This record gives sequence, C-alpha cells and structure tokens, in this order.
Amino acid sequence: MPDTRDRQLAELLVDTCVGVQPGWQVLVMGAMPGRPLLEEIVKLIAERDAYALVRVALGGNFAPRTWLRTVSLERLAVPAPIEVHVLESCDALIVVESPENTRDAADISAERMAAFQGAYRPAMERIFRHELPWVGCQYPTPALAQEAGLSTEEFAEFLYTACLQDWDAERARMQRYADRFDAADEVRIVADGTDIRLSIAGRSMKVDAGGANIPGGEFFGCPIEDSAEGVIAFTEFPAVYAGREVNGIRLRFEGGVVVDASAETNEAYLVEMLDSDAGARRLGELGIGCNPGITRYMRNTLFDEKIDGTVHLALGNGMPDIGGTNESRIHWDIVKDLRMPGTRIELDGEAVQQDGAWLL
Repeated sequence: MPDTRDRQLAELLVDTCVGVQPGWQVLVMGAMPGRPLLEEIVKLIAERDAYALVRVALGGNFAPRTWLRTVSLERLAVPAPIEVHVLESCDALIVVESPENTRDAADISAERMAAFQGAYRPAMERIFRHELPWVGCQYPTPALAQEAGLSTEEFAEFLYTACLQDWDAERARMQRYADRFDAADEVRIVADGTDIRLSIAGRSMKVDAGGANIPGGEFFGCPIEDSAEGVIAFTEFPAVYAGREVNGIRLRFEGGVVVDASAETNEAYLVEMLDSDAGARRLGELGIGCNPGITRYMRNTLFDEKIDGTVHLALGNGMPDIGGTNESRIHWDIVKDLRMPGTRIELDGEAVQQDGAWLL
C-alpha cells in the first residue's frame, strides 16, 4: 500500500529543501527500491512545471558498482563528458539513497574510489559551494533496517519521524546554539581519551533544518585548517565509509594535521584513506548533532551524525560556502558520543554542553 508519508517527504525535498521553480531541470538520482518516493518526487516536479531528469542506478547513485569494479583505472580517472555537462548544467539535484546492500562497495579499493571521486570533483564544485540547490535523503529499505538492527517497519517509522519534523521550530532552537559558537574563537572537546582544541575564529556555523540533508538536525562549520591540536577517540560507534567499517579510531592532531592514527579494526584502510591526498589528514567540518528524533546509533552516517548529544569531525574536504578552504577527495564524517558522564564542549574555556545536555 502507498505510504502517505512519501508525499510529505517529497514535498519537503522538492519545495522546502530545493525550492523547484518552473522550467528547472531537476536531476533526480536513486535506485529501484526507492521507487515509491522517487515517483512522488517526479510527480511534484511535474506539478511545479519543471523537468524531472531521472537517473536510476544499478547500485550506487553516481556510478554502477559493476562498472567501478571492472573499468580500467585510467578510464575511471577521466570523467564522462556527458555526466560533467549534466552536473554543471542542471538547476537542482535530489538524491534518494535506497540500497539493497549497504556494503556493496566494500570490495572496491580505496585507490579506485579515490580516482573516481577525484575525476568528478571539479564538476561537483557547484554542490560543494551550495551554488546548486541540492538535497540527499534515504528510503527505508530492508538493508538499511538490518544495519540499524530493526525490522523494516520499525526503521520506516524511525526514518519518517526523524525527517518529518517542525523544521522551523528546530531551526530556531539550533540557531541559539550556533550563535554562541559564532561568538567564540576556540572549541574544546573533552571526554575519555579525548582532549582536542579547534579554532573557529572568523568562521560561521550553519544550521541544517530542512536543507541539503534530510533528516536535518545539526549545525556545522569548518574549523581553521591548521588549528586542530590534541587527541580524539571515536570508540563509542564504528565509523562507516564507502561500505567499510572501522572500529575504535584514535587520532592525534598537530598543527591541524593527523600525525598519528590507529584503529581496533581495519586500521590499514583508515591509513589508506588518510593518505588519499594532501587534504585528507586535515579537518573539513565540525558538526554538532541535535535531532531529538535520533537517539540511538543506526550504522548510518546520515542519521548518526544528527544524534542529539553527539559531535562529528569530518576528515577531508571543507565547505567553501562557509569559509572552508581544505580540499580533498574524501569527506568522512566520524561521530563521537558525548552523552556519557565527564564529557563536555567548551567555548573559549566556558562549558556550554555537559554530558550531552546544553547549558545555554
């Protein structure tokens, strides 16, 4: 049976997040398991008198997994001209992730993935700079439900609850916290095995409440690229990237650069990603999770980075539209839980969050 919430989610994506206008060429990317939501999106784009350019992928949104595994490395490193033209010419982008297998990319080497991402980076610059209206979301597939340890029905209920919130009210709440960060020069994060300082002087935090990611529920900014000093232990949750899972990540920063890295599992993969390029060992983002509908780890970064009472640091590419200058092929969000006793966030020496609860 059709789920009426798909129409509500499509309206959020098409109208609130992207704001489709008559005559726009809207690139819609997804896979067949997400067809019910894709159909609602396409219908709404038609109702807005715009063009729906639909790309249904065979595993992965931007390239078929089989092609990524099989094509020569030399060809992989050169973007397809027609794809570059589409990315540089479309008026908006809507991506619906609906995987049949969340680990389908696990056997694609970091070298091949980096070559592909590097090839299309120039064409994606409009997205990184938020010059192109875009949004990404997920559809509740059995694979995503399995990762979260839930039934498909339970995961669907969770997904729609996290996504279909009063985003105007959430924006106002999070803006209060973001304003306090904007007035500060230094962020310090303290927890067991963690004591790290980042400068945000002159940078602004951006509130995500019905923006480029659905669900929203965070505010984020780009730390000064050479400012990170200290250690951080991501020991509460596994970190998942491109179908790989890495447990117990510990990083030490000096002058903004990761100078020592270890992990309890898949350490070689962690180091390989850090060595992807010159920017991969620097931070591109500091994010603060605030979504009240997300309270548990789901093995799903789109949701996990929004868990209320967490922070996440992203290794790699920064966001030029909010002052970030770091460039990298990767952008790996890694989540740290701050809801345990003895954890805190300080701004210029003043505690503003303690054990996951705001003091503001």
